[in-house]
Amino acid sequence: QVRLVESGGGLVQPGTSLRLSCAISGFGFGFYDLAWYRQSPGRQRELVAITPTVGSNNYADSVKGRFTISRDNTNQMTHLQMNSLKPEDTAVYYCNAHRVTYGKAEDYWGQGTQVTVSA
Repeated sequence: QVRLVESGGGLVQPGTSLRLSCAISGFGFGFYDLAWYRQSPGRQRELVAITPTVGSNNYADSVKGRFTISRDNTNQMTHLQMNSLKPEDTAVYYCNAHRVTYGKAEDYWGQGTQVTVSA
């Protein structure tokens, strides 16, 4: 059974930090690009950060220099370290695993974790 379970969200003040975690099970972890997306009310889900199986990590311009994505292959987890949080970072954050096999895209999603940045 494929499972992606996020944790670590919460209510924080601007300028502080949070670390999101995503525990992944039920499929070949090492074959998938891992990413964090976020969605706030009235807006489309957007890519925040991605750690591919090959190549360098990439980030949305809005979070570059503040957020860091990492992959823990031993424990089959991915983390998103978020520093210098801003109110505009408020959103539901989703963990995603993605790969393309023989031209067919395969995506798995977690249930999301709420991050609220407010004074």
